[in-house]
Amino acid sequence: MRRTLLIPLVCFSTACTVGPNYKRPSIPTPQSFRAPDSLPAAQAESLADLKWFEVFKDEQLQALIRHALERNYDLRDAAARVEEAHAGLGITRSNQYPNFGSGASIEINRISRDGATAIPSRFLPSQNRNFGTAALELLSFEIDIWGKLRRATEAARANLLSSEENRKAVITTLVSDVATAYLTLRELDYELEISQRTLRTREESLALTKSRELGGVSTQLDLRQAEQLVYTAAETIPQIQRQIEQTENQISLLLGESPNGVLRGKSLTEQEIPPEVPAGLPSTLLERRPDIRAAEQDLIAANAEIGVARAAYFPTLSLSGALGGTSAQLSSLFSGPHSSWNLAPQVTQPIFTAGRLKSTVKLAEAERERTLIQYEKTIQTAFTEVSDALIAHQRVRESREQQGALVDALGDRLRLAYLRYRGGVDTQLNALDADRDLFQAQLDLARLRLDEILSIVQLYKALGGGWQA
Repeated sequence: MRRTLLIPLVCFSTACTVGPNYKRPSIPTPQSFRAPDSLPAAQAESLADLKWFEVFKDEQLQALIRHALERNYDLRDAAARVEEAHAGLGITRSNQYPNFGSGASIEINRISRDGATAIPSRFLPSQNRNFGTAALELLSFEIDIWGKLRRATEAARANLLSSEENRKAVITTLVSDVATAYLTLRELDYELEISQRTLRTREESLALTKSRELGGVSTQLDLRQAEQLVYTAAETIPQIQRQIEQTENQISLLLGESPNGVLRGKSLTEQEIPPEVPAGLPSTLLERRPDIRAAEQDLIAANAEIGVARAAYFPTLSLSGALGGTSAQLSSLFSGPHSSWNLAPQVTQPIFTAGRLKSTVKLAEAERERTLIQYEKTIQTAFTEVSDALIAHQRVRESREQQGALVDALGDRLRLAYLRYRGGVDTQLNALDADRDLFQAQLDLARLRLDEILSIVQLYKALGGGWQA
């Protein structure tokens, strides 16, 4: 008997905790991110080490991001989830400590003399009976011998940290979303400028063609072709304006506001692009990206839940005690023979559960395995996103440089074509073709400029930047 009592006491004194202790899984990381050979080699410095306001230099964009960090619905929801997880940790942790309470009652009865059991007045002079009861629950406590409550607290604490990391991940996404929407808006503004400028140029060419047609120099076909270019440019403008207004609505939603216009700052061509975009070392990505840290906390919580499930196999020891009194006179409620107390140790041990406990452990282990797979996938997804962003940044920059050369060549071609047409050396068809090609090339160049800037935004997000205060 003494040995039986000694075993739980020894376990309790040495903080016996069933279930596996968490150990970070060994995930192989590449020596460097896959990127074009023209990019600099991996180095400790990373673009994500910069604060978001050090990456996005447009003051109006900074103001929009600050406003979004205060009012965005998703971020406010994430902050509420952190508070929810913090309260859940407090509830779970409280189970490790004794609970105290108190209660009191007064009971007033009148007993009938003519009931089923008649009570003569010589036995019960007064039919009115008053009873008072008061009790203080001195103790209600489950002794955590096997560490079930400690494991549950460990899981709750990991859930809290996971929700905090998820909040940081929402900040990272929010910063990149606002920057992407704003830069897209500035690119659309640039497209609108190109379209309006092209429309004015084509209207001037149409006026020239009409004049030449009246003079018998140009044909009716030349006039219709010139009109076609004017209508094409004019039709593009409402489409771009629609995209601008919808993008402004998207930004307003990110800011937590009703649809409205958005103030502009620097134009697309004035946006500062970092001369270099160092990615840093792949090993540091595990510590920097909030979604990876959140996935690890989920793994810690799932690992602790295995201990909670295994602890159900073992006896549960609980203590409860109360101190109080009962009396027909409230003045003597706590005096002499009216006082009462009790102390009740209780041990419960499952004997037959039809495999429920075993299945519960298997469920916890399966959930841990699934969480481990998600953790590994999150890491590999992060490596892929960084590599994609590095590749996009370099290849889009190369395309933008070539597209810029093409625009210059087409601009010169258009100038020469109109000189030849006005001089009567060439037909108007070549000039119109040059005009059409230049217009499309200018729009493509604007989109490539945007893609180049957005590749930096995506790289900054992929590296885990943007959540710093």
